Amino acid sequence: MLSRSSFTSLVVGVFAVYVAHTCWVMYGIVYTRPCPAAAGGGAAGCVWPYLARRPKLQLSVYTTTRSNIGAENNIDLVLNVEDFDIESKFERTVNVSVPKKTRNNGTLYAYIFLHHAGILPWHDGKQVHIVSPLTTYMVPKPEEINLLTGESDTQQIEAEKQTNALDEPVSHWRSRLTLNVMVEDFVFDGSSLPADVHRYMKMVQLGKTVHYLPILFIDQLSNRVKDLMVINRSTTELPLTVSYDKISLGKLRFWIHMQDAVYSLQQFGFSEKDADEVKGIFVDTNLYFLALTFFVAAFHLLFDFLAFKNDISFWKKKRNMIGMSTKAVLWRCFSTVVIFLFLLDEQTSLLVLIPAGIGAVIELWKVKKALKMTIKWQGIRPKIQFGTYNDSEKKTEEYDTQAMKYLSYLLYPLCIGGAGYSLLNVKYKSWYSWLINSFVNGVYAFGFLFMLPQLFVNYKMKSVAHLPWKAFTYKAFNTFIDDIFAFIITMPTSHRLACFRDDVVFLVYLYQRWLYPVDKSRVNEYGESYEEKPIKKTHRE
Repeated sequence: MLSRSSFTSLVVGVFAVYVAHTCWVMYGIVYTRPCPAAAGGGAAGCVWPYLARRPKLQLSVYTTTRSNIGAENNIDLVLNVEDFDIESKFERTVNVSVPKKTRNNGTLYAYIFLHHAGILPWHDGKQVHIVSPLTTYMVPKPEEINLLTGESDTQQIEAEKQTNALDEPVSHWRSRLTLNVMVEDFVFDGSSLPADVHRYMKMVQLGKTVHYLPILFIDQLSNRVKDLMVINRSTTELPLTVSYDKISLGKLRFWIHMQDAVYSLQQFGFSEKDADEVKGIFVDTNLYFLALTFFVAAFHLLFDFLAFKNDISFWKKKRNMIGMSTKAVLWRCFSTVVIFLFLLDEQTSLLVLIPAGIGAVIELWKVKKALKMTIKWQGIRPKIQFGTYNDSEKKTEEYDTQAMKYLSYLLYPLCIGGAGYSLLNVKYKSWYSWLINSFVNGVYAFGFLFMLPQLFVNYKMKSVAHLPWKAFTYKAFNTFIDDIFAFIITMPTSHRLACFRDDVVFLVYLYQRWLYPVDKSRVNEYGESYEEKPIKKTHRE
């Protein structure tokens, strides 16, 4: 079997290979090899850009309830840009007529044509077009009310009144349509066309050379949940903001891969909201910061794994609770479970929810170890037994109880007062939502106070040797990484502030470690000493 050190080295090695492979793949996406024959002026095997001829183009946007059209019947022209300049950025807002079929929970499509100026798209053999749905299906967000008075900020809209249940998805309007055209005069090698771009390319034969028509692309990553609008049956027109910007070949290929990745997440069961959190990372940050985010996220996963591994290893070997605050362990378990339920109630991104759920399971297991619980089954009825504490553990428990006694004088009135204030002044979806929010606000606002019993025990015992410092080190790295993610990933404000609160807690622990250095000559609870040297066997000559 692998030793712990070799297993950790293996994990770090696999992580390094993964990062190197990802960097190589990203380089292959951003860099595209041009056609070798183009450098010498040859045309054999090369695919040339049609835009190099500088044609006069026109952009037309139509809407229809059908997913495919063969002629100009039953379609509405909503935007027409004559003398379209592919180099000029623009943004225009138009009003779109909403058909009755769409108002009855149907779908509306946008057809975007790029064609020669003065020629209708259906009569232009060199036109390119792309289709995008302007609607999507989502469950409406429940209305928040004052639980005592029943008042709400806004009246329930007609569509929600006519919906049988709030958990039924209804049609939502996508109020933004972002278009891009690849403007580089890039000459592709016909024998090795990139698969990602190839599906967006349309080829034409002009004389002896093959040309690709303008590559038209719809940026689906810019369609955010916050921009969605519920379509009710009384709405006849809705605003649509059409924006355009040019795009380079490298960024186009990168964006195609990111859109495919988001689509894959949805195929694996991620909701529209979860996918939206990933979209926000790509859209709301520039590419350089995005690359930094990738490396930070990769190291966060590595430190998460190492922290969980060392924490589990420490508690697995733990035979007593000398120097460890039992109440701090109980509180940490309670707060972790409450935070997990709160994030679940807020429909937070799975990027935040999954690690929180794993952490909650580990904390429940640590409580079982701290209380020395054993579960014996008597038929189908479980019987829980608790172990006994020795004199040293009872001394630690005495310090722990003393710290909690003084802490309760401050903590309980603050938590009860905060819960009462929120009930009177804040609107919630349900009583359960208020209860979870009250608990989690207490955890976030005053949770660091429950770290004080462990600090008090450390102070009384003048030692920190009993703490899992390896796990603490990895958690400390992750705490500072969380500070970065607090500005990138969408999460509740209270959860974001808690990331910075944890920084202070770790700094206090580091101060105590400096104040109470570990005596390496002292035997620990496992009967081991750091300064013990193995007795070497004598060998006969």
